[in-house]
Amino acid sequence: QVQLMESGGGLVQPGGSLRLSCEVSGFTLEYYAMAWFRQAPGKEREGISCIGSSEGDGDIFYADSVKGRFTIFRDDDKDTLYLQMNDLRVEDTAVYRCAAHEQYGSNCVEGQGPSLPPGLYRQWGQGTQVTVSS
Repeated sequence: QVQLMESGGGLVQPGGSLRLSCEVSGFTLEYYAMAWFRQAPGKEREGISCIGSSEGDGDIFYADSVKGRFTIFRDDDKDTLYLQMNDLRVEDTAVYRCAAHEQYGSNCVEGQGPSLPPGLYRQWGQGTQVTVSS
């Protein structure tokens, strides 16, 4: 059974750091683009980061809102995707979910522009809460 399980969320002060994890089972992590999305109450879902598959271009995507502060990486031996979040801000408060692209050998960006289309990601975790507050 395909499963994605996020962990690592919590309460952190502005300027602090967290590392989110997404453990994957039921498929081979490295063969699919993997992405992080977030959503806060009253706001649209936002695709913030993505790492492409080993069978594709291996591209990396960051939304402007997190560029320079967040880093995405994966450990294929551990079947785990990570998001290192530094210099956290109050506006980063949201539920963070990991997601797997539907297509084998997928890239993060295929000419669609500077965004991640959530409709292409068919496997989703349940989410982990990140709260940034003083």
